[in-house]
Amino acid sequence: MLILSVSCQDLKKSEKPSDLIPEAKMIDVLTEISLLHAARNYNKQKLEATGLNPDSYIYEKFGIDSLQFERSSSWYSENYTQYEGIYDSVKARIQVMKSKLDSLRDIEVKIEDSIMKAQKDSLQLIDSLKQNPRLRDSIRLDSIKRREIEKLNKKELDSLIPPAVSTETDSI
Repeated sequence: MLILSVSCQDLKKSEKPSDLIPEAKMIDVLTEISLLHAARNYNKQKLEATGLNPDSYIYEKFGIDSLQFERSSSWYSENYTQYEGIYDSVKARIQVMKSKLDSLRDIEVKIEDSIMKAQKDSLQLIDSLKQNPRLRDSIRLDSIKRREIEKLNKKELDSLIPPAVSTETDSI
């Protein structure tokens, strides 16, 4: 019985395909496939609206065909430790992409919050100007003063030009 059960467990491993996708490229392919599957699961209608066929996109992008991908996938799956390493690399890449996107999203939220705060502050300033005419007048006076200072600064720049020579003689 024991000999019969052991003899039935003899599984033949497939030969390494001649067109095996290299491990680094397989990581790229599986990463892209994972992203496309996530996009399809997130919003299938948007993905379909692009007219993009995910499978043909992958094959075209990486210069492979479906048969080559299947043979390579089968061969790697028989070599479990190597396949596990490939999937760990895919998982790590996706995690890095996620953390980058999360940090970008945090920056976008901060920018949106600061824009909203600036808009709110400017509306409050406008309201306070309407309610307090003295403040409005003081702001107008400040802008007039600022213009006068700018004019004086321009004159000072012109003062670098030497004054005209006087023809009058001074008495001693």
